[in-house]
Amino acid sequence: MTGLAIRIPTMYSEEEYLRLENDAFEKSEFFQGQIIKMSGAAPDHNRVKENVSIEVGIVLKKNKSCRSSSSDQRIHIPANSLYTYPDIIIVCGPNKFSTLDRITITNPSVIIEILSPSTAEYDRGQKFKLYRDIETLQEYVTIDSRKTEAQVYPRMPDDQWILADDAFSLTDSITIQTIGATLLMAELYDGAENVSSLFPASKE
Repeated sequence: MTGLAIRIPTMYSEEEYLRLENDAFEKSEFFQGQIIKMSGAAPDHNRVKENVSIEVGIVLKKNKSCRSSSSDQRIHIPANSLYTYPDIIIVCGPNKFSTLDRITITNPSVIIEILSPSTAEYDRGQKFKLYRDIETLQEYVTIDSRKTEAQVYPRMPDDQWILADDAFSLTDSITIQTIGATLLMAELYDGAENVSSLFPASKE
């Protein structure tokens, strides 16, 4: 009887990952020795992300101490080894970089993830747990690309995270306290074509 072959995943060092990643055409995450390829995003995901970037950018024009970057900006969490590319990060104060790579940021103040069918469970669960190891992180925001739904989780003084704000209608808004931004859901979903809403905006 022939036994089944067991595939042992290839393990990489952080240095090997960075060398491969910096030469790659497609983005990958790194976690505890493994490289995980990131999938492409659907049009509505990209539309919502761009809308959020624009609205956050308008606010940050008045708040010169903070800056935003979109999904091409890699971050690293030394406490748990994760390298990843959040949809949007906001850094308040000077950038701090990985000791192994001078283009990888380690001190985001706010992370915003746009949820897709393939990433929603990860972004709400394991990835959120990993993000909590970032000492500078003050708020985590999730915005769904399939339906009008957004949540804001701030870090409490006792280092706990709570759901402090949510929205489910195009007439609602969410507030990111770290930068004093109130974002209208109608603006965040403007131009998205296949987004459902339990509470659609009423028509006059």
